[in-house]
Amino acid sequence: MISRQTITFPFNHGNYISGAPNPPRYAASTPPGTGTASLQRSVVAVPAAVLEHLRSVAAVVHTDHDEVVLRTRDWWAGSMIGETDGRPATPDAVIVEAADADQVAAIVKICYDNAIPVTVSAGRSNVTGAALPIFGGVVLDVCRLDKIIGFDEQSMTVNVQAGMFGDLFEKELQETYGATTGHWPSAFAISTVGGWAACRGAGQLSTRYGKIEDMVVGLDVVLPDGTMASYGEYPRAAVGPDLRQLFIGSEGTLGIITGLRIRTHKLPDYAKASAYGFETFDEGLDACRAIMQRGATPAVLRLYDKHESGAHFGHPETNLLLIADEGDPILVDAMLTVSDEECAATGVKLDGQKVFEMWLDDRMVTGKSGQGYKPGPGFVADTCEIAAPWSKLSKIYDDVVAAIESVPGTLKASAHQSHAYTDGACVYFTLRGDVAREDRFSWYRAAWHAANGALIKNGAALSHHHGCGLLRGPYLQESLGAGFGSFVAVKNAIDPKGIMNPGKLGLPSPFGAGPLD
Repeated sequence: MISRQTITFPFNHGNYISGAPNPPRYAASTPPGTGTASLQRSVVAVPAAVLEHLRSVAAVVHTDHDEVVLRTRDWWAGSMIGETDGRPATPDAVIVEAADADQVAAIVKICYDNAIPVTVSAGRSNVTGAALPIFGGVVLDVCRLDKIIGFDEQSMTVNVQAGMFGDLFEKELQETYGATTGHWPSAFAISTVGGWAACRGAGQLSTRYGKIEDMVVGLDVVLPDGTMASYGEYPRAAVGPDLRQLFIGSEGTLGIITGLRIRTHKLPDYAKASAYGFETFDEGLDACRAIMQRGATPAVLRLYDKHESGAHFGHPETNLLLIADEGDPILVDAMLTVSDEECAATGVKLDGQKVFEMWLDDRMVTGKSGQGYKPGPGFVADTCEIAAPWSKLSKIYDDVVAAIESVPGTLKASAHQSHAYTDGACVYFTLRGDVAREDRFSWYRAAWHAANGALIKNGAALSHHHGCGLLRGPYLQESLGAGFGSFVAVKNAIDPKGIMNPGKLGLPSPFGAGPLD
């Protein structure tokens, strides 16, 4: 069974602290983070009187430089480049921990009254710089909001606080309630439930269970002026726009999520897997499309190009498609039957169980170089997950790989299709470069610029589940076109002082230009 196997992942890895942020740790020879900030420009200081006011309402306030560096460190390659050169990304800020939603509201109200920027923080597993306080101010840590509040057994919904880490959340769901969300992102063990919603995340079994926006039935939010609001308690409705979706994916720019009601499922007790190889990536995409459009929704439907097939599964001669499902045996067998029928025409059958077991072992690993390559001090790797209709995916794959590989210093670009729908899919690119150490950030920006240019030209969504944060922010206006103005209008209406996570998602900020603008 897929879910029971994946729950063992977080508890079998060293250097992992359950229920806490686990930022990257650098080698002892790395210069300490005492240099100039790599991603802060104009910083808003928190006045002494405001600092004392915050201490009177919060659980803990941290101002020590080393503590701030540690508590703002994330998993974005763009900030890691500076960190490994001794330049912390955003060392100038005040860290404020809240113990409950009332404290979150009180802290935000103080910041609103004093026009101080607020950046919400939890697991800090984000890979786009979304939780970096690039203008200083207050970093509001919600990791103490870490409990399941209740479980509706009949409706199969769970009420959970936003700061609960994914591993502890799923463990309690399974052991106490016999349930699962089916939500297994790569950062499962170092991310929080609220972070999943804030960045509109996806798990590796999303073709069966959906993305996080399909799971959330209700939200509790603290708005920029410190007031609290709840949105939704129903499976579907026609009472105006779905305001829940306004906050899911807003990345802390419109408010702070403090609680969620989420759909769950009974733990599955049956699973089955299959695998096929295809001569071209395009043939594999066609097979995935046919499977989805026949109504099959296997939990795993992942197509790897030849480079990634070789790096992950030892099959560099083919484009490997893994299909796996879990749940009711009748449904699972039907899903695999449909999948096998659609793949048989152009694919070569592989050992599905062996491929599935290999996938379980390293499915959380991205950026493999393969071919025995040993990264040097100038090596940089990152991932870029996008979404587009089936009719555009083949060209997008070709164009994005070519665009990244046209940048001098690029080693290899590759991709796999990771999440599928009846109308399209997510293609997950990996970019790898090896340049002079001092040229890493220049290569990184150039590679991302090339990829985003190809994506915008082809009308793709720039992100499928990682969100946009700081990294993709400069491209949102061009990507969204006229729709970007609507987003700005909503931001101005809800957050007229612009204090919530300024500088992210390309939104205008009263505090100045960001480091990538």
